[in-house]
Amino acid sequence: MSYEHILYSVEDGVATVTLNRPERLNALTPTMRRELHEAAVESEDNPDVRAVVITGAGRGFCSGGDVKAMQEANEKRQSNPLEERMAPIRDRVLLAIHQSSKPYIAAVNGPAAGAGFSIALGCDIRVAASSARFGMTFSRRGLHPDWGGTYFLPRIVGTAKAAELIWSGNMIEADEALELGIVSYLTEPEDLMARATTMARNFAAGPPIATRMAKRAINHNMECSLREALEFETFAQNICAGTADAKEGIKAFNEKREPVFTGE
Repeated sequence: MSYEHILYSVEDGVATVTLNRPERLNALTPTMRRELHEAAVESEDNPDVRAVVITGAGRGFCSGGDVKAMQEANEKRQSNPLEERMAPIRDRVLLAIHQSSKPYIAAVNGPAAGAGFSIALGCDIRVAASSARFGMTFSRRGLHPDWGGTYFLPRIVGTAKAAELIWSGNMIEADEALELGIVSYLTEPEDLMARATTMARNFAAGPPIATRMAKRAINHNMECSLREALEFETFAQNICAGTADAKEGIKAFNEKREPVFTGE
């Protein structure tokens, strides 16, 4: 597919989605929102894609919504269509990422503000360059967090810290984000994509069915009792145990070699 505001490529089982408006710190446009959703659907439907990396072009990850475009819309008294107010494309993007059967890694190369921070939080794992900064900056515009910010952030940093970050709108540095558990690894800027891609390729080489079921279990079990979590694990284990990949994993272990998983 051809995109206008993102770059999309697939190599070694990894799809790389690059937000591509570097002159505006990759601020979100309606076109970019739609293309992000299309890229998520394309990645999900492509059996050659086993992991996805999202990053930004230039010196920023994503500065959030295009505030200049917001002001122009306000001056023209433009309002979103009813469908966009009821089921906005941003919600479909986050659901596509969260409910995907494939791991998503955010490679945060620079500022991730507002919706940009939320998009990073919606990914399963975040790797950041030392130049990255993070902020729930919605309150500075008189707005409420969206793109799942109030869902993901408290689950990662706790409710009190999430409230502080949301109400203040302050940006935090990459090292604080690491301490809070927002990001898993910090790298030098020039090493970021290699680190994120290596991780994604490692996931891509794993058993797709087991990876898919583990992602479902992690998300499902955040919202349920221990008994329900154990029941889901049994359900998932029974599925995985009957796959050719499980047989290959056991055989490879006994033969002292690396397994080759096919997703069967």
